[in-house]
Amino acid sequence: MNIPTIDDPTMLLVYILIVIIITSIITRLVAYIMNKMDSFHNNKAAIFLIRDIINYIIYFIALMTILQFFGINLAGTLLSLGIAGIALSFAAKDIISNLFSGIILILGKSIQVGDTIEINNKKGIVERITLRTTIIVDDNGVRDIIPNSTLTNNPYLQFKMPEKYRVDISTGVPLNIDIEEFKKYIVPKMESYDGILDNPKPNVYSKGITFEETQLKVSFWIKDFNSKDDYKLIITNEIRKYMQMGE
Repeated sequence: MNIPTIDDPTMLLVYILIVIIITSIITRLVAYIMNKMDSFHNNKAAIFLIRDIINYIIYFIALMTILQFFGINLAGTLLSLGIAGIALSFAAKDIISNLFSGIILILGKSIQVGDTIEINNKKGIVERITLRTTIIVDDNGVRDIIPNSTLTNNPYLQFKMPEKYRVDISTGVPLNIDIEEFKKYIVPKMESYDGILDNPKPNVYSKGITFEETQLKVSFWIKDFNSKDDYKLIITNEIRKYMQMGE
């Protein structure tokens, strides 16, 4: 790909912006198409894998294009690195290890999006598997980013509930509100939604108490992992309504 060097700074900036905009549009389009493909509906990890590979290729092409605007031939530069390239590969061994581990995890299907796992005393639901890292979300909504090589090189616990995914909402209830009354209100509310499963039954758990509030965990199960955030918002709003009634 031979692109003439651009000497005009203004035009150079314009062309770079055009490349960035086109790259952004293409990557968004790829993500949209992948999410709409029925063949990958039940395998979110495969979507992330293919999408990441395509995006990396697009980013690389965009980088090569921008560098050629400055008169830099990236392909020739890489070939001329020689020993420096070998040294760089050793420096990037952790990155390469995580990339291969990600491919093994995704293609091997040992871990799926929505599974509950525990590793190095960290437990949570797998939210996303990328080429380099696996993201899990714990009961408090905290995201842990785990290098894929950690999962392939260390033992971990896997809690599987096929087609069932638990959603936990941590909340603080004022001390003047009766916990049993709150439970009698919120559990039937959760059961009234079609997307929330009756078995396992929704429930409320105590997480402790302070001088200001009682700390609770509202827990329920859904069948469709993609609706997790929607129902989390709905039930959070139901909790808010109850708090307002108690004021």
